[in-house]
Amino acid sequence: MMMLRHATRSEHLLKHRCRFFFTSNTHFTHRAAIPMEPTKGTIVFTTIGRPDYGFDVFSVKILDTPHHNSADNRLTDGISINFNAQFVDDHQSLVFVSERTGFPRIYLTRPGLPKPEALPSVPGSLFHDRPILRNGRLYFVSAHEQPDRPFKSWSAIYSTNINEKGIFTRLSPSGTVDYSPAVSMTGKFIAVASYGSRPWGGEFQELFTEIVVFSESNPNKRLVASARGGWPTWSGDSTLYFHRKAEDGWWSIFRVDFPENLELSGSSNQPIRVTPPGLHCFTPAAFHDGKRIAVATRRRDKNFRHIELFDLESRTFHPVTELRNPKFHHYNPFVSPDSNYLGYHRFRGESTRGESTIPHLNPVLSPIQEIRMLRLNGSFPTFSPKGDLIAFNHDFGAKGGLKVIRSNGSKRWTLLKGRTAFYNSWSPTEKHVIYTSIGPIFGSVKATVQIARITFDPTNFVDDVDEIRCDVKILTKEETGNNAFPACSPDGKTIVFRSGRSGHKNLYIVDAINGEINGSIRRLTDGPWIDTMPSWSPNGDLIAFSSNRHNPDNEEAFSIYVVKPDGSDIRRIHVAGPESSDDVDRERINHVCFSNDGKLLLFTANLGGVTAEPVSWPNQFQPYGDLYIVRLDGSGLRRLTWNGYENGTPTWQTGNDLEMGNLSLGNEVGDKLRGEFEEPLWISCNI
Repeated sequence: MMMLRHATRSEHLLKHRCRFFFTSNTHFTHRAAIPMEPTKGTIVFTTIGRPDYGFDVFSVKILDTPHHNSADNRLTDGISINFNAQFVDDHQSLVFVSERTGFPRIYLTRPGLPKPEALPSVPGSLFHDRPILRNGRLYFVSAHEQPDRPFKSWSAIYSTNINEKGIFTRLSPSGTVDYSPAVSMTGKFIAVASYGSRPWGGEFQELFTEIVVFSESNPNKRLVASARGGWPTWSGDSTLYFHRKAEDGWWSIFRVDFPENLELSGSSNQPIRVTPPGLHCFTPAAFHDGKRIAVATRRRDKNFRHIELFDLESRTFHPVTELRNPKFHHYNPFVSPDSNYLGYHRFRGESTRGESTIPHLNPVLSPIQEIRMLRLNGSFPTFSPKGDLIAFNHDFGAKGGLKVIRSNGSKRWTLLKGRTAFYNSWSPTEKHVIYTSIGPIFGSVKATVQIARITFDPTNFVDDVDEIRCDVKILTKEETGNNAFPACSPDGKTIVFRSGRSGHKNLYIVDAINGEINGSIRRLTDGPWIDTMPSWSPNGDLIAFSSNRHNPDNEEAFSIYVVKPDGSDIRRIHVAGPESSDDVDRERINHVCFSNDGKLLLFTANLGGVTAEPVSWPNQFQPYGDLYIVRLDGSGLRRLTWNGYENGTPTWQTGNDLEMGNLSLGNEVGDKLRGEFEEPLWISCNI
């Protein structure tokens, strides 16, 4: 489900040593850093697919018989999700990333270790990725240092001696964006997929990165081994493999060789394509014996990503994971130093020991101590007036309708069943009324989507009931086409929503009780552009919304606008910089809502670029979508999430401190973990 992707587009396309710090304000060089007012509350948001991942790290012993299909061996413990591992030695000790503490952190485990050991973590960093432990030194990606301008990734390569706590070295030059580190067999050389110092170009299917090689002793002396490529892996100290999309459209593995006495003073050879066309191959892992590489593949006749071995001499593939788990996706292979073991991560399975339930709410570590952040197993959350309940949409594919949970996640009820509903607004004045959109979420301008007023008896929200009877009243006329994204005014009397009834998507205000059929409706905005996803300020003086009115021909560049309820004083809030900035029209901002005092806006945006190589993840329609807050004048921009996911549809309860109690995170509450997530559609659609 394409949640953070701007809905209007969806409808149209369907288609050295360093001092570490955590900035309190994500200001770029064009704006002075003004301290932000104290901020508090609870933010609930959605991440595409993430609640259902259930990843664990597994290994298989590579035998001489290529078709041996013994079961794989799980190396991680089934807590949270565990992924992107590397072997430390020949005995299946490994370093890996886990989100068990509410953010991606690096852990070490080995056979017989009671529980994983947390390795040194950069203070203030909420993102760590691609760890490698070699000769007592840990290499990894972190995204804690803000770049010098918007639309640059924050990702860079760091290292630390695991015995010297608190001392970290940035290996990426200042201002340089690096992904996917690989360390050569002796530890002499490091290879990365580098974006250099350029701002992000907006691509995410294949990042326009170079393969760059350097030594840790002199990380600023960098050799470009290939002008295009990602996910490098070393065979020995003089051969690199990496992936990129070939000219014929197939993701393929390429190889580049270096002189054995490489001193990074000359140039490498031209890359040579290794894997043939006719299938996608990516995220390679080279064996140090120089005879094979392990790759993740996606074949024409297969529905799942699998790990295969590619024999470099015979140029033949040998299946590995399909023989063991044919109906699971497998990701990001890695190889033991002695070339005897192959590892990867996958869904751990429904019956495997470990966490088997997706909680309704899952804590995510927040960069602001006073703000609590919760990932919802669903979309478009909205708090009840007292904050004790949250309404949301659960499963669009199954016409999941409208559901309600307690704000501590301990109980869920079904309110509207068997219909597709999306984008909800709980009446601030009526605890028994929720407004929603009913109809196809990615429908055309003329598709029938209607604003509905859902009424119910709130005393029915008790533990021994699962379904709540409700009445549905349609507020918009069927012949008016696509009406969606309702937001209730603070006094509960009117609804602002987006409608395509004129042929353009603009905002309208309608009577909250009688609708346009028996009540009044008026147009709020008017023009040949897209105004959408409105949100009312708490005192009712402003309506915030997303719009491309500054460039109507571009349906991918949306910014924040505010307007008074009478339609006057429309103005744009320049988040990425002043109107004269080169970056200003690259903003892709949606899902805007206010803080309780009306001074701040919460939204999702593309300002931080891409944090990790998207091809290595399950499907994320916008892997550059992260949450931010900003003042109404565009100052005080602050980033709230860092990861390779698509985060969106946030709501912010910033009233009185919520008595949320202990979140219900055990296996007794929630949905069964089923591992139902997709491959990137831009891969599967091409085969």
